[in-house]
Amino acid sequence: MKVDNDVTLDFIDDDGEIVSQHYAFLVSENEFDQIFGRIKGRGLTYWADPARKQSGETYTWNGGRGVYFLDPAGHFLEIHTRPYY
Repeated sequence: MKVDNDVTLDFIDDDGEIVSQHYAFLVSENEFDQIFGRIKGRGLTYWADPARKQSGETYTWNGGRGVYFLDPAGHFLEIHTRPYY
């Protein structure tokens, strides 16, 4: 699957156990609003921190916003609007 900035996500069929991973996506403010709206609309639990202690909150950092949530396979996803560096 091709996503923005020439990034691709490649998938493979595997009968082994799925090990949870962390995936972070840099998105625009508008994309954040759209994605976060879907997270809330689906009633997903979300956190402001990777330790999952600030449930139901988003974080602000470096003038941007971010949030963590789980996908159906248990992967820890993050969307944020400012790069880490």
